[in-house]
Amino acid sequence: MAKRRPNGGGTITRRSDGRFQGAAYVTDTDGIRKRVYRYGRTWDEVAEKLAELQNQERNGIPVPSRAWTVGDWLDYWIRQIVRPNCEYNTYAKYEGKVRLYLVPYLGKKSLPKLSPGLVRTALAEMDRDGVPAPTRAETLRVLRNALNRARREELVTRNVAELVDMPRVEKRERKPWTAKEAVTFLRTARQHRLYAALVLLLVLGLRRSEILGLRWQDVDFDNQLFTPVRQVQRENGKLVLKKLKTESSQAALPLPAFCADALRERKRLQEEEKRKAGQRWHQEPDEDVIFSERHGGPIEPRGFSRSFETLVGHAPVRRVTVRLARHTCGTLLAFLKVHPKVAQAILRHSQISMTMDVYTHVVDDDQRAAAELLADLLRGSAPPG
Repeated sequence: MAKRRPNGGGTITRRSDGRFQGAAYVTDTDGIRKRVYRYGRTWDEVAEKLAELQNQERNGIPVPSRAWTVGDWLDYWIRQIVRPNCEYNTYAKYEGKVRLYLVPYLGKKSLPKLSPGLVRTALAEMDRDGVPAPTRAETLRVLRNALNRARREELVTRNVAELVDMPRVEKRERKPWTAKEAVTFLRTARQHRLYAALVLLLVLGLRRSEILGLRWQDVDFDNQLFTPVRQVQRENGKLVLKKLKTESSQAALPLPAFCADALRERKRLQEEEKRKAGQRWHQEPDEDVIFSERHGGPIEPRGFSRSFETLVGHAPVRRVTVRLARHTCGTLLAFLKVHPKVAQAILRHSQISMTMDVYTHVVDDDQRAAAELLADLLRGSAPPG
């Protein structure tokens, strides 16, 4: 005699091939009631699958409305979720990882059946194919973001990528400049037209895109403040001014006198460049950037990095990147005798103790020598030209 199912518990029948088939009505992700089937070798196996399915229904978890593959979902996620809601550079980074790595290695897998083991296998295959560890780590982060959204959309019940350990990335220990090296570099670059940008990089620790997006209307010389609100980015082959990502990045920051003096020199130099360029000068009204090309318009960020690298090559200092150089700012603020509370705002430290930790370490002989160099720099040499 066939086993009876409770009312609303679905039905289980035996197929002609000897296997069992279960069916029950549940709600899919489109809000439609549909009959869903489950299969197994025994009656009890199918009953367990139906019970799990209906338990999800009671908990408000719908079944997927279609048989999503990982590739299908990633394509939808990139086009419909990431592209309309994220910055172009974020979209470009995600799209590249999806197209080059996730779709080739995982695209044909079933999204609901994706497991930690399948993700680990894909990462191991990438490793064998010579994909570097940092790239594999970034690819896993992108997959985690995509599956988090799939979980929010109730297409999967868990994010299996979060159960996979991040590939180990060997980080080379790179040290920013000492105060002496930073001041030596500034003295060497004193005559360069972008000297003020280098001052902001080293003394205030601004990011490259923030420096290049700084406009004259963002600087308040009278109150010794400046408010970075734009950054320069390249989108679809064109340089554009974009809003900074977070409100905290757009907070008003103190402007030390040393930086203000450098900016005043930059303003004088830019006026001279405008005069020489004449009708060739081009600058949109909303692109009144402080650090412009010789004929107007924003500076290409990679071009700024190349100029920085060239100047570093001419100075008797260690080679560092623009990103690493900006981490020298805390030490230089101490040498400039900027008040710790002001330095805290500039460095964007949440606690004054973090700032004081930087200040109390500025004591060794090398740094004392830097103080003398900085004093010379403050007294001034010929302005840049």
